[in-house]
Amino acid sequence: MTSLGLILAIGLLAAFLLIWVALQGVRSILAKQRSELETSTKTTLADMFIFLDAAQIFYYNVAALILLPTLVWLFTSNPVFVTFTAIATLVLPKYYIKSLGTKRLKRFEEQLPDALLMVSGAMRAGASLNVAMESMVKEQKPPLSQEFELMLREQRLGVDFDTALVNMEKRNPLQDFSLVVSGLRISREVGGNLAEILESLSTTLREKATMEGKIRSLTAQGKMQGIIMSCLPLLMMAALNWIEPKAMGAMFTTAFGWATLSVILVMITIGYLFIRKITTIDV
Repeated sequence: MTSLGLILAIGLLAAFLLIWVALQGVRSILAKQRSELETSTKTTLADMFIFLDAAQIFYYNVAALILLPTLVWLFTSNPVFVTFTAIATLVLPKYYIKSLGTKRLKRFEEQLPDALLMVSGAMRAGASLNVAMESMVKEQKPPLSQEFELMLREQRLGVDFDTALVNMEKRNPLQDFSLVVSGLRISREVGGNLAEILESLSTTLREKATMEGKIRSLTAQGKMQGIIMSCLPLLMMAALNWIEPKAMGAMFTTAFGWATLSVILVMITIGYLFIRKITTIDV
């Protein structure tokens, strides 16, 4: 009895230590997740003029982290699917915020040629640069109107024109916009026909956008093939699991099956990244 009690005590102590270590790990992961979400909310989302409570986003993320893996476990009873669901729940919010920023920058880049042409036309009609920008802001839609309006507000508060331009360039790190900023600053320092410079920049950016559109059209088939070839093994796996659940059960319930799944996912990811790299052409 004494030996049995000692073994039970050691077992309980070991279980307590494992639970404590697991809780510390979960606490560390959640603290890091909260810090990253707060940073993304204060920088990326704020730059996109989206003002949300960082704590609220974190609590929603924690609720999803508890709810989604639980639902997956109830429907599948598969620890592999539960693990992937938990990892996806942790990672997806950051990538979603990043994708929002990328889409906003893309929209800003698409609006830029028309905006420059409008400013150029207003200046040819006799308006000053600031008046032409104010007129353009009234006609354009977000995000471009938001960025230029913020720059004009900074100037009204006493910020230098060059400093306001640099601040806007930091918020929109685009190669095309850097070209526009350089043209504006050089024109103000050296002189010259700014309306003609802006019109030339608008034409150049429009031609560049046209070329990029042609490249996207020519590489669309390769990108789609990469997506299909990456998803095909997973779809085949799901179909076989539905047709022969007993034969496929070993892949989801044994260590060798989990190792095979890991190798499959790694190889699919590597293949997709290679195809994506080949079909991505930078102009």
